[in-house]
Amino acid sequence: PLVTDIAAGHDHVACAIGGALAAAAGADFLCYVTPSEHLCLPDADDVREGVIVTKIAAHAADIAKGNKAAIEKDRQMAIARNNLDWDSMLKLAIDPKKAGEYREKNPPSEDDVCTMCGKYCAIKQVREYFS
Repeated sequence: PLVTDIAAGHDHVACAIGGALAAAAGADFLCYVTPSEHLCLPDADDVREGVIVTKIAAHAADIAKGNKAAIEKDRQMAIARNNLDWDSMLKLAIDPKKAGEYREKNPPSEDDVCTMCGKYCAIKQVREYFS
């Protein structure tokens, strides 16, 4: 279900928001919508993007419903992030391919950080402060 009708080009996001709400409320089946919905026929990349955001919506709903497996997957990601374990983070990502492409396209100055924070990595700074 689309939560708004003004998201042309991003209808997959509007649908994922609605899907997460519907699934958290008990819906058992989610349909994907592509970014090109209401604009043109989708290509393979549009379909892939639509399916991935729908998987994210389903995962979010599973967490909201207390699904232990979904919660554990997020816990494992939190541990990987805390350990700055990029291999595990990429493996645990719902879309490891895209996550890996971003990491390769924007290599950080230090292997254990990202280019967003770099030397100002909050995890590294907290470790230094408390050590």
